[in-house]
Amino acid sequence: MSVFRADRKFERFEDVTPKILKDENVKLLLCDLDNTLRLHSEKEPADELQDWVESCKKAGVKIAIISNNGRKKMMQKFCEPIQVDCVWWAKKPMSKKLTEAMKTYQIPQKYTVMLGDKWSTDVLAAKFAGIRSWKVEHRRNIV
Repeated sequence: MSVFRADRKFERFEDVTPKILKDENVKLLLCDLDNTLRLHSEKEPADELQDWVESCKKAGVKIAIISNNGRKKMMQKFCEPIQVDCVWWAKKPMSKKLTEAMKTYQIPQKYTVMLGDKWSTDVLAAKFAGIRSWKVEHRRNIV
């Protein structure tokens, strides 16, 4: 498969259900933040994000946010209420931070997925790290 093509595509992060994670044997879900899990303008986690993270955790999936966002304090403040680890300034598509996360959690590549909205950063970083890439549509306000 092409390095420019995600392994799976979803409309939004909420479509990645605990059942899908279980069926795909995912133990570690690395997630992009901006325009994947939140609108860039959101300062706090939305209720649906909190619910989604909790349902994934209950299904035995570990979640970490791997973002190119360089604002450490904002990232920490955002991730603290949903109790997920975060990595800022990840420099995707370089895969170093993805590889470090797998080592930290001691979860092999075959059980790890990167979820993001951009092929040029998230999908490529996953491919370079030797893990599956799942792409969501760019998050936007729906009125």
